[in-house]
Amino acid sequence: MKFTLRSLLLDLLFSAVGSAIVAIPIAMFNVPNDIAPGGVSGLATALAHISPLTVGVWTLVLNVPLLLFTFRLLGFRSLAATGICTLLLSFFIDYFSAVIPPYTNNVLLAAIAGGALCGLGTGLLFLRGITTGGTDLLALLLHRPFPNVPSGTMLMIIDVMVVTFAVLVFRDIEVALYSAISIFICSKVIDALTQGVDYAKVIYVITSRGEEVSRILNEQTNRGATILPAQGGYTLQEKQMVITVTKRNVLSQTLHLIRMADPDAFLYVTDSTEVHGEGFKA
Repeated sequence: MKFTLRSLLLDLLFSAVGSAIVAIPIAMFNVPNDIAPGGVSGLATALAHISPLTVGVWTLVLNVPLLLFTFRLLGFRSLAATGICTLLLSFFIDYFSAVIPPYTNNVLLAAIAGGALCGLGTGLLFLRGITTGGTDLLALLLHRPFPNVPSGTMLMIIDVMVVTFAVLVFRDIEVALYSAISIFICSKVIDALTQGVDYAKVIYVITSRGEEVSRILNEQTNRGATILPAQGGYTLQEKQMVITVTKRNVLSQTLHLIRMADPDAFLYVTDSTEVHGEGFKA
């Protein structure tokens, strides 16, 4: 990304807003209910329970060494943005812990709300290519000695270790259950923000009437289609593959139109989380 004053201001804005949104559920829901949803914030929550340091201070203490060890692996922009987010997150956690009343009426609701808000804040940061550090940096460090372990698997292992440590600290197995709920919801919200919630359907049609299928789709659904030459593997007959993308709320109508054009067509449908072009994202 080209470094400009506008991009710098956007980075600062997203860092402040995203860090604040992540800090609110930690202070309001996670810490009061002993929920440790993985990552540095979860580890900080457990450590604060057995030490005089606050969650915000522990978050900073745990993140600083990771930043120092990864400064060569990160570019200047990423390092600066992550460092700023780390400072802001640590400050906001302790600040909101002092000014926002804790919610302890229902631990399940706390886990759900906490996961949703954490995912919202983290997703906003991801949209700008920024993170709050923590396990993302640790996974980056561990990728060197373990290059064959996927990043997602590495993060999951780290989260499991953090939650296990929290269970031992709080001496309550329910910590793991509520933390798992929070982690799951957080990941889904992040996916919705970064990938979009308007999932599309890709339809592949193997037919001998490709032009008819394409024409009815163009006329009745306002969607385009791509026609590729194909050959039956068993019959060796010349056929056509028609590929079209539609929104999931009109999938059944689209399939019905295809059957009208060619009742003998062979078709299959797959999911797509990213579609760019006319009728979808610009």
